[in-house]
Amino acid sequence: MSNSNLLIIGFVWPEPNSSAAGSRMLQLIEQFQKQGFDITFASAAKPSQNTFNLSGIGVKTRVIVLNDSSFDIFITELNPEVVMFDRFMTEEQYGWRVAEHCPNALRILDTEDFHGLRKARELALKDGVEVTVEHLQNDTTKREIASIYRCDLSLMISEAEIEILTEQFNIDTNLVHYLPFLLDPISKDTNTQLPTFEDRQHYITIGNFLHPPNYDAVLHLKQTIWPLIRRELPKAELHIYGAYESQKVTQLNNEQEGFLIKGFAQDVNEVMQKSTVCLAPLRFGAGLKGKLVDAMQNGTPCVMSSIAAEGMFGELEANGFIENDAKAFAEKAITLYNESEVWQNKQQNGFKVINERFNKTDFESGFENRIDELIKNLKSHRQNNFIGNLLQHQTLQSSKYMSKWIEAKNK
Repeated sequence: MSNSNLLIIGFVWPEPNSSAAGSRMLQLIEQFQKQGFDITFASAAKPSQNTFNLSGIGVKTRVIVLNDSSFDIFITELNPEVVMFDRFMTEEQYGWRVAEHCPNALRILDTEDFHGLRKARELALKDGVEVTVEHLQNDTTKREIASIYRCDLSLMISEAEIEILTEQFNIDTNLVHYLPFLLDPISKDTNTQLPTFEDRQHYITIGNFLHPPNYDAVLHLKQTIWPLIRRELPKAELHIYGAYESQKVTQLNNEQEGFLIKGFAQDVNEVMQKSTVCLAPLRFGAGLKGKLVDAMQNGTPCVMSSIAAEGMFGELEANGFIENDAKAFAEKAITLYNESEVWQNKQQNGFKVINERFNKTDFESGFENRIDELIKNLKSHRQNNFIGNLLQHQTLQSSKYMSKWIEAKNK
């Protein structure tokens, strides 16, 4: 495809050093550039000091305004062939404007992860019970699935989430496309250059603190898991990295306990390679976990919850241990820290997972063909998605008039 316009409407500006979502966005941009698209990235969010320089990779940027008809003029002039919404909230805000002013543009939703599933797990955790259908049918799920129907294609990062959408909610498989993290394979040379078991020390956990599952996991470590590890390994430390640490995070720092809040990691590879074991006891969440990818790429075995591991390993062995019980989690963390043979075996598993499950070349042609096919057959594709047409007609009318009311009120 040559020089077609693609508009990406970002929920935030990409921050690959702060979150997995930021890395994922850059991977998608790379794929679309390989397909020959001229890309404009637009967002109403405020940039931060961690925002990636998109113009440095040939992507045009545009600041847009919520609930403002200036967007209508902008998109009419750009006239993109494809529009990608970064998360369903962005589609709710701008989808009706895109449909109205560029009705023939292919509309793609990048879900990042299934927000409704994360919400269901959070609700179940608060209730102290297993996730039920009732938890799953929360308001976030309803909004997100409506957005999936209104779009022509939704990109899903996890096979587990596709299974829930197609089996529990009967979403047509033609509306979703599996596109996980798209990574460069790890060569044998890279493996041998990484620090050895003997060259490493301490534990690490990492994750953007604005993301509630990450803060919950740090609290869970502090209150339950870390004391069990520390009792057996009194000299070990846990180094906790993440962007946007607030006061409630920094006050968890305790040098006597070896529980150290380190804040934003300028170079995740450097801190991961110094560490012996990565801990990821996430109790709710969805999607694929960037921290596990960082750990595997840097040869750092993990102990993780089943929610952290979901969608990551397929039929392959994990790069560590999967445990949900705090005592068992701590025991496995101690085993990995003490036993170099077990550690090396788990490290090798991680390299295999990166190379066999997330090698970007395995996904590129399938994704490109899917986009081409949809652009060519957009009319018939939409005719087969009656619920999408229905929701486009009904819900976007309400979004539209709410937005127009807000715009009028702001004048």
